[in-house]
Amino acid sequence: MNESRIIAIAGGSGSGKSLFTKTIKEEIAQSGADIIVICEDHYYRDQSHLSMEERLKTNYDHPQAFEHSLLSDHLQKLKSGEAIECPLYSHEQHTRLEEKLLIQPAPVIIVEGILLLASPELLPLFDVKVFIDTPLDICLLRRIKRDIQERNRDLDSVISQYQETVKPMYHKFIEPSRFIADVVVTQGGKNRIALDVIKSHIKQILK
Repeated sequence: MNESRIIAIAGGSGSGKSLFTKTIKEEIAQSGADIIVICEDHYYRDQSHLSMEERLKTNYDHPQAFEHSLLSDHLQKLKSGEAIECPLYSHEQHTRLEEKLLIQPAPVIIVEGILLLASPELLPLFDVKVFIDTPLDICLLRRIKRDIQERNRDLDSVISQYQETVKPMYHKFIEPSRFIADVVVTQGGKNRIALDVIKSHIKQILK
């Protein structure tokens, strides 16, 4: 197998990264192509040594919350044809799970996450850099719905976290990274033209 190509899909929390990534993967997979997805969230640092009270104080929107060095190592291994054991992270427990996920290399790897384009050690590994640009008010509404329904949070805690860390970190780290992107996508996962452009690029790689 030739060296894998890596596509980074970045953007703010609730911007539509996951839907965009999921749509591409599902539509490419229909043709029988081999494509894998890695979520930056699983590379949040292990916090099992901390109490729950201390874990709740972590700024999860700052680059230091992630173990990007491990993600970089894993992406380099996948590029060179080696399998990896990807960590799994629990948003309810705010730490990594004990089990890991074995991921085999593939011709195309999609990585999605909020701070991918703000990491100097990851940038050289990306062959295509995509930024999902969505208004913050829409991101907040999506985040409230997701965190309450999927992560067992209450409304007050979601809003407090958004005001204290999510929004400030977006302006400090995430928003500036849009200027590094090769493609800036509006309308999130529902931008049909952008989806087709990325899919066309992936199909060329697979050929």
